[in-house]
Amino acid sequence: MERPTYFARLDRELARFPAVVLYGSRQAGKTTLARELAASRGDGAIVLDLELPSDAAKLADPESFLRAHARRLVVLDEVQHAPGLFAVLRGLIDADRRPGRFLLLGSAAPALLGQAGESLVGRATYVELPPLGLLEAAPEAATDVDVALRWVRGGYPPALLAATDADSFAWREAYIQGTIDRDLPRLDVRVPSPHMRRFWLMLAHCQGQLWNASKIATSLDVSGPTARRWLDVLSEACLVRILRPRHANLKKRLVKAPKVYVRDTGLLHALLGLRDRDAVLGHPVAGGSFEGFAVEPILSLLPPSIDAGFFATHAGNEVDLVLTPPSSPPIAVEVKLSSAPKLPPGLPVAMSDLGCEHAFVVTPSSDRYPLRANVEAISLHTFLRDVIPRLG
Repeated sequence: MERPTYFARLDRELARFPAVVLYGSRQAGKTTLARELAASRGDGAIVLDLELPSDAAKLADPESFLRAHARRLVVLDEVQHAPGLFAVLRGLIDADRRPGRFLLLGSAAPALLGQAGESLVGRATYVELPPLGLLEAAPEAATDVDVALRWVRGGYPPALLAATDADSFAWREAYIQGTIDRDLPRLDVRVPSPHMRRFWLMLAHCQGQLWNASKIATSLDVSGPTARRWLDVLSEACLVRILRPRHANLKKRLVKAPKVYVRDTGLLHALLGLRDRDAVLGHPVAGGSFEGFAVEPILSLLPPSIDAGFFATHAGNEVDLVLTPPSSPPIAVEVKLSSAPKLPPGLPVAMSDLGCEHAFVVTPSSDRYPLRANVEAISLHTFLRDVIPRLG
């Protein structure tokens, strides 16, 4: 499936930087996007998949090989398999800082890509490719069926486009097990498979809730620092979202713990054994699941200048997402699994605390209409399509 927004962004960044690191979880579509971009350059690009022995062998002497192709865009897929390559790239870039020399693909955030963050500082920019978003799955208008399908199955193309719910569930279950058994160990993550599976499952049960390291650690019979390290691992593997609280200069007691989400709701539902929409709607995690389903594309589409976090006081006044443009008042976003939402009782107080002049209550599908003078109900699709672009 084509992803024109990310294609254009990659093309733009390659025109500015010698190297671009395209990262994200496995099967999000990085290879397809990179090959599409390479093909658009005719014979002006070369693509190497470092999981293939034949391609990896070409880099037995990486400096010589890359110098021989110095005038072409070189795409290096699954670059985490060659961590020693980053020092070579640093030297080549320092000798010739022309933009558009290297496109590096990795199945994790830079912190888990060996020496990428260290060696390429000032030489590369980083672009995360998430699974397919709602606007990509339904670009023009989203019906209830579109939203439900993308919510239940998640955004990985093989799961979203599967012929049946059963096929989609089977693919997601295999993905989870493959990530635990194969992908995380390849990133030098040494956690016994049963422990990681239980930990990931516990995070699924706590979708959209505050991180409680001691509670989870006690349940798993590990230390708090160990539980936190496992959380960081899944975050760096682009599988879990850690959402920080937004602090305000108030005399009120504010929640300081982050909220945690399994980023792809298809994986969330597979972890919990929820095979279809009815099973999801009947489970206690349904509200938290839809909250994560809304939060993830909002954060993915936000311009980098906009700060994002949640807000909560110990008195119970909270906002699911607070978006703060650099020179404008914050915008409050509440997410509700209802097509006929009511004004959340704590929202006006939280808006006053934060200095928000406007708020949105985001739903699976509803018309856009006011709940009061400065609070609108709006569907997720409309919010992503019409509101987010105006924030930049």
